Amino acid sequence: MGIDDAFDAFQKTVNEDIEKTRLARERRDLFKTALRGEPDILEVFGSGSLSRSTQLRPIHDVDIIAIYDPDEHPEWGIDGPSAEEALDYIRGQVNRLLSQSSGTHDNVVRHTLLRNHAVKCFLDDPDDPDAFTVDVMAALRQDGALLIPEKLNTRWVPADPEYLIDKVADHQRAWSYFRPLVRVLKQWRHTVPVEGRIKSLVMEVLALNCMPKSGNRAEGLKTFFTAAAVQVNEGVWDPANLCGEIQPDLDRTGLSAAFAEAADIAERACTAAAEGDTDHALRLWQEIFGEDFPAPAAPAKATTLITAPALITPRPIKDAPQG
Repeated sequence: MGIDDAFDAFQKTVNEDIEKTRLARERRDLFKTALRGEPDILEVFGSGSLSRSTQLRPIHDVDIIAIYDPDEHPEWGIDGPSAEEALDYIRGQVNRLLSQSSGTHDNVVRHTLLRNHAVKCFLDDPDDPDAFTVDVMAALRQDGALLIPEKLNTRWVPADPEYLIDKVADHQRAWSYFRPLVRVLKQWRHTVPVEGRIKSLVMEVLALNCMPKSGNRAEGLKTFFTAAAVQVNEGVWDPANLCGEIQPDLDRTGLSAAFAEAADIAERACTAAAEGDTDHALRLWQEIFGEDFPAPAAPAKATTLITAPALITPRPIKDAPQG
């Protein structure tokens, strides 16, 4: 198996099944269609990793943003109780349109829950740990960005999710391996020995900043790991420069060390491939990504046969003087 074939096979273990991806998009689009019919909503669009095509399997949730007419909600956008009131308002709209018992558009939502920035709408049993949800966020357009409610801090904060969508699309147009490798890196983060978790968005923004726009996958990953080992020490920040650091509690030291180790192994893998030792290169990539990455078993070490005379050597008997 060649290097490209191995990466192709590994990618299939990371990507979500196409039918499940299609179902997630259909559920998202059902919400978009329902909300677009509301007179106070100007536009609705998808957000999150599914909209950027960087989603990792399994898909448990999708995100949409509803842009409201500020003339219909003049009290929104002002810090204070209006943040939670906006979330409660959109929950009422979703239940009226889509509740399982009495929705006027469809009957799919079993339960809704107010989160910090969005309303989480359960389409499956809320007690199911793998329940599928659609997260709906209310927003206002202001000064080229969005204002979104933040319930916990009773305020409205700026954000620009469309900027990240566009930047990812630009990178993908320049280098067709970008989105698939973002998914690979999101999977890899689960194997990294760091303190606490690593947010999915951290890996995606680092990929955006550190991944090349040309070359093959092996060289691209080597470049990424090398650059990310340095950059992560500066923190990972919102690429639109509106929301600050993405994960302030990130274990920068631990993640930097993991990137550096991966960079060293990737360097050796690329060298082995260049020297024609494909099998060794594949084993090194497997060392980074785990058993799902296909690689031949290491050759058995040669053993030296030891003959019986060599195992048992009689000790010569000498008649030594005792003095």
